[in-house]
Amino acid sequence: MTIAVASGKGGTGKTTVATSLALALQAAGSVEFLDCDVEEPNAHLFLKPDIERREKVELAVPQVDDAKCTLCGRCAEVCQFKAIAVLKDSVLVFPELCHGCTACWVLCPPDAITPGGREVGVVESGRAGPMGFHHGWLRIGEAMSPPLIRAVKQRARAADATVIDVPPGTSCPVVESVRDADAVVLVTEPTPFGLYDLNLMVSVLEVLGLPSGIVINRDDGASRIIDDYASRRHIPVLMRIPLKREIAEHLSRGIPMVEADGTWESEFLNLAEKIEHSI
Repeated sequence: MTIAVASGKGGTGKTTVATSLALALQAAGSVEFLDCDVEEPNAHLFLKPDIERREKVELAVPQVDDAKCTLCGRCAEVCQFKAIAVLKDSVLVFPELCHGCTACWVLCPPDAITPGGREVGVVESGRAGPMGFHHGWLRIGEAMSPPLIRAVKQRARAADATVIDVPPGTSCPVVESVRDADAVVLVTEPTPFGLYDLNLMVSVLEVLGLPSGIVINRDDGASRIIDDYASRRHIPVLMRIPLKREIAEHLSRGIPMVEADGTWESEFLNLAEKIEHSI
């Protein structure tokens, strides 16, 4: 089963839930952990993996052979991202705009375009105890993270459970990360900001046709803002994490919840069971 842990905004505790869920699931079988938040991966701070492999990830971008090019302009016509411009006597390529769709070199009449490579980041893989661990680091200044996220997901090996730590927000990196997940856990907090961004994420998942459930983090026991929303939208509330200073203190030292307090292991195993049977 592949479980994506997401949130509509940063800082809700998404990685907190993802890491402890993965650690708890080890009691039931093999686990692979994918940190797809490649702009700011931090699951390694909690899981402390031994990195065994480091691989560069490149995006295919066009290279033009001026000797073959007839300046017909076909490549610029088919490029939806304006990564190629055909001038009177030359062709300009803008690699940072290229999405690697391959249309320009597939459709080039004189076969004057061939694929080159542009590094977008690196993927590191290893093990956190028995757990397989994979995360990506987006190259500084790089704006396009989906190719790197796909590379992280491709490194995952067969396992009883795969947990994906999804980037915050609702943009393309999030869609790429949750694609093909069996279920999505939405981590939020009981505030108006939390509710607003949760609603955006729910709308995205509805379009993608993915089932979801909610984890309320920093629950003060008083606010019903998320519960009322979940009831209206018929989305199950799977778990509550109380607003407690000791939880924050352990997390600030990089100690996952299930390791700081053994009673949380059963809570996260119960969360996994609810994910499988309630959403």
